[in-house]
Amino acid sequence: MVLKNLYDKQYIQEVSDNIIQNYKSFDKTGFTNTVFDKKWQNLKLKQRMRHISASMGRYLPLDYQYASKILRKSFLLMDSKKRVQNMIFQDFVELYGLNYFEISMKNLEHFTQNCSSEFAIREFISNYPTKTIKQLKLWTKSKSLHTRRLASEGSRPLLPWASVLHIFKDNPKEVLDILELLKFDKERYVQKSVANSLNDISKNHPNLVIKFAKENIGKTKSLDYIISHGCRTLLKNGDKESLDIFGFKEPKLIDIENFKLSTDVKMGENLRFCFDIISKQKLGLLRVEYAIWFKRKYKSNKKVFKISQAKYESIKVQKTKLYSFKTISTRKYYKGLHKLDIIINGETKASKEFLLS
Repeated sequence: MVLKNLYDKQYIQEVSDNIIQNYKSFDKTGFTNTVFDKKWQNLKLKQRMRHISASMGRYLPLDYQYASKILRKSFLLMDSKKRVQNMIFQDFVELYGLNYFEISMKNLEHFTQNCSSEFAIREFISNYPTKTIKQLKLWTKSKSLHTRRLASEGSRPLLPWASVLHIFKDNPKEVLDILELLKFDKERYVQKSVANSLNDISKNHPNLVIKFAKENIGKTKSLDYIISHGCRTLLKNGDKESLDIFGFKEPKLIDIENFKLSTDVKMGENLRFCFDIISKQKLGLLRVEYAIWFKRKYKSNKKVFKISQAKYESIKVQKTKLYSFKTISTRKYYKGLHKLDIIINGETKASKEFLLS
């Protein structure tokens, strides 16, 4: 399924019918024709989202407060499973509501209950950092897990599919203050968002995330999950200080034996590999990963994947893994020589090359 095609005629009809129930003067035909204009076919997902929200603005009242009331009521009638498509409501707020801060905050809190407002809130952070940060901190106290999650997800410095929040990328202090207010949240949905924000911060300020980890590790199981997930990039990068926090010691006495892999893999098929981890003592706590050095057009690019993370009482354990070279939209493969590394506690212990043909 191509995501941009989620915005089809059936969905636009649903939007129109729900708006008409709350605003009888809505021109359904005009709105539909405006959406599906000559440029429509060439628009990407977020361009289509913006095109629809801009088109709604043409056929709703010019009074933003009045239009907001219509859309809040209409939103409640939408299919809540259509979370991606329904972000047109938040996009309307981002496009038309920047000059109406209080109303827009009410709108985004309303819409985020069934469809996250994480993208739209960022425009308000950029334009009104002080006021919006204050609002985000208030939302951390909300009874709604969706509203609390908006506080952490919307303030992520490097949120995927969104513009970078440079004020937080350069100085994440305010984001860390928000995460402090949410670090004991009982909902995994919120915990994962807190962890993702920490992971964003770790890419530019690893020392701050390491400090957070050291100060909070061992307090609760859920906070340990947040820290572990939030340090995932540091751990994948083999950061010694981060590995030490979680008890992953330098694997001096550990070796890799019987390392075998497919030496010639065809595009679309699986790379299969296996190996034994051995030691003269108990293996202990191990983080086992593999890295593939993908051939690119001009150079190789390393990507690390986790196999397991566990404590082993034995002196030997066998691992078998498959990696699929089936074509996916997020990664392009190139034919030629690749390399696979076996990594134990952040240290590369074995490497072999293979050909993708």
